[in-house]
Amino acid sequence: MTAKPLNQLTASEIVAAIAAKKTTAEAVARACLDHIAAREPQVEAWQFLDPDFVIKQARALDASGKVGPLQGVPVGIKDIIDTADMPTEYGTPIHKGHRPRIDAALVALTRRAGGIIMGKTVTTEFANRHPGKTHHPKDHARTPGGSSSGSAAAVGDCMVPLAVGTQTTGSTIRPAAFCGCVGYRPTWGDIRCHGVMEASGSVDTVGLIARSAEDIALYRDVVLGITPQPLADNVVEAPRIGFCRTPYWNQCEPGTQKSLEDCAAKLAKAGAKVSDVTLPEAFSQLEDAHRWVTSFEFARNRAWEINHHYEMISETLRNNRLKDGLACSFEKYRESRSTLARLRRMMHDVFKDFDVLLVPAASGEAPVGLNATGNASHCLIGTSTHVPCMTLPLFIGPNGLPVGAQFMAARNNDRLLLEAARWVMANVAR
Repeated sequence: MTAKPLNQLTASEIVAAIAAKKTTAEAVARACLDHIAAREPQVEAWQFLDPDFVIKQARALDASGKVGPLQGVPVGIKDIIDTADMPTEYGTPIHKGHRPRIDAALVALTRRAGGIIMGKTVTTEFANRHPGKTHHPKDHARTPGGSSSGSAAAVGDCMVPLAVGTQTTGSTIRPAAFCGCVGYRPTWGDIRCHGVMEASGSVDTVGLIARSAEDIALYRDVVLGITPQPLADNVVEAPRIGFCRTPYWNQCEPGTQKSLEDCAAKLAKAGAKVSDVTLPEAFSQLEDAHRWVTSFEFARNRAWEINHHYEMISETLRNNRLKDGLACSFEKYRESRSTLARLRRMMHDVFKDFDVLLVPAASGEAPVGLNATGNASHCLIGTSTHVPCMTLPLFIGPNGLPVGAQFMAARNNDRLLLEAARWVMANVAR
């Protein structure tokens, strides 16, 4: 059996290999850069990439003698997250060449742990609807999803083992599902967003994208600024799983519906206690409430750009999120915010009998076309109720492309979600 190419190793495997002196940070960085050089013309995952600077970082790390929990791991950073030594352009020509003075908190924590900042990954405009240049890594005629398009494509194509995104609706879970990755959106407020462009602070979170649940657990602890605690080697206790056909179930493609139903049956056969669960009728109000809260906040966060460079904002953004936000009254915003708070309390009660919920991550495979990023409705529930979510690459669609399954846990039960995800990956083959 031949060893995996270095660019295909997971973050955990890279750390172990460097610790055992089987490779170096520089060798891993060069393998990733070589793969990027071969694939980037088709995928276009990167907004900024300086190979010489990457090698400089890796050599300094190898020479330092220091050892960190993310030692030598290349990481892609979404281009709405500040980096002191690279541009941060927020997916818009308005901020072309912008150089922040300091690193975002999560970037500084990544460097402290021995991670190598590979470069800045493509985002949609202001992490919203208007797509960037990135293509799906397995079918270049399809969207990789958004808004964390470059991050998901880079991990899915084995350009880097880890990347950071953000999520205001479905901007981490959906592209990770499309690109065959493990995507994670934490409990709202856990990972600090200092230095991350705010879209809608009421729901924004950092998102992590990897190729294993173990890597998500490792990187989560790093950006929390705590000592990493590996997932248990043998998780034998099967989780209690609620299979939820959400209010957006009819927006799933038939094949996705069947895959999720088959998944629930396989989980039950593997020993999990699986039961159907229906969300309260009040959740029919969620989509509108999320729309008005996020649009109101987004429009005010973009006040400077509206005042000075309105003509440089895309029509897509002007005619949707900004139009909604500028038209929304403060009274409607406050009422919608109260609705979301009430639904969060209801969501807490849903988890009384379950460890995790199984729900769709996306309607199906990534759709054809690069002018939109796909249906984000399936991520509304987790995002709006502040609960932790993960998508796992469990299915293959009719065109041979990845389809994810999403799992959600109660707020502050991120560790339980990670353990359940590992159990699912071990017990349900793709």
